[in-house]
Order: sequence, then structure tokens, then C-alpha cells
Amino acid sequence: MKPLPAVASKAPIKFRIPTAENLVPIRLDIEIDGQRFRDAFTWNPTDPDSEVVVFAKRTVKDLKLPPAFITQIAQSIQSQLTEFRSLEGQEMYTGEKLVPLKLDLRVNNTIIRDQFLWDLNNFESDPEEFARTFCQDLGIEDPEVGSAIAVAIREQLYEIAVQSVTTARESRVSKKGRRGAEHVTARKRKEWDMYEPIVDLLSNEEVDALDAREERNAR
Repeated sequence: MKPLPAVASKAPIKFRIPTAENLVPIRLDIEIDGQRFRDAFTWNPTDPDSEVVVFAKRTVKDLKLPPAFITQIAQSIQSQLTEFRSLEGQEMYTGEKLVPLKLDLRVNNTIIRDQFLWDLNNFESDPEEFARTFCQDLGIEDPEVGSAIAVAIREQLYEIAVQSVTTARESRVSKKGRRGAEHVTARKRKEWDMYEPIVDLLSNEEVDALDAREERNAR
């Protein structure tokens, strides 16, 4: 599955994630006094900063986390939003690019592995709609899977957009700069079209074992 291609533009454009909604992928991994909180979601960068604190307080209350998490959650979100906003207004290149994206996720009892092409020039593409269609086609009922897929796509597109800003900077310094900053290895389209998504459902015992392993690795 992949979005419909759009008309390519070789001229530089102002920085943004190549999707219909310019949402920032946020990932939290916070541990305080042996208690760990992890989450991933998207954030509208035009929302007032005060909403970050409101969100942090509501999250701590809903999940019954210690109050110390409020400051850490708010600071982590603000830091990621600040990094995103520092790029706004800068030039980036997309060019004629279909880039490979990959999914390798575990959400609750579901493991997802897939790879597909994404058109960087389609600024009307919608990762959330892609994720909904993906889950419908594969019969995935857990609503958290779709959200995780959309965030994973946005994270990869964000990283590519940041690299495109670097490409634009280098092209202003040297005509060879743009060629030297390519970040995607080209592959034949048919190789990606032949790839089939993999969905595995784990037993509760397998999930517990994976959680225990991840906890040991984190320590």
C-alpha cells in the first residue's frame, strides 16, 4: 500500500513534514524511582504551549502516576516541539522521490512488519488514514495498532524532512552538495511491491516474556 503520487517539485520549499496535517511525532520514555512511562503520539505545533502542561497533568491523573512525572512529561514534549519549531521557515528539497518506509512494531499482543514506498511530494498524504486502511485490510482490531503505525510513519517522514533541510543548506554552499547528501538508497519498485506485510499475534505468555526482556535491556 502506498499513497497516490503527486506532482514533483525540484524547487526548495519551506520546511514541513510531507503530509496533509503538519503534526509532530512525540515519543516519551520517562522513568522515575523505578516507575516507567512510555508513549508515542502526534502533536499540533500550533497549539499554545500551555496545552503541554495541561496534557501532562491529565496524563498523570488518568494513569495515576506520581506527580513528579508532570514536569518530566511537559519538558520532554516541549523539547521535541522546540526542535521542530527551530526548523520552521527553513528551506528543504523533496525532488522526485519515492522513499522506502519500514514498520517493525509491537503493540500489546500484535507484531507488525512491513515496508512500502511513500511519495515525499504528496503533501496531501494522510498517515492516519493509511494506518486505518492497513488495519482494516489485515483484520487488526486493536485500535492502538493504527495509532502506533501512524506515529511510526510520521517519525520516519520527519527524519527525512530534517535531512532534506540539510540538503538544501549544502546546495546553497556547493552545487555538489545536494548530490552528496542523498539519504535514500534506490531500489527497484517491483521489489517493494512484492513485499507482503507480516502480522503476528502473541500469547499473553509471549508478551510477558518480551516485556521482561525489554525491561532487563533498559536497565
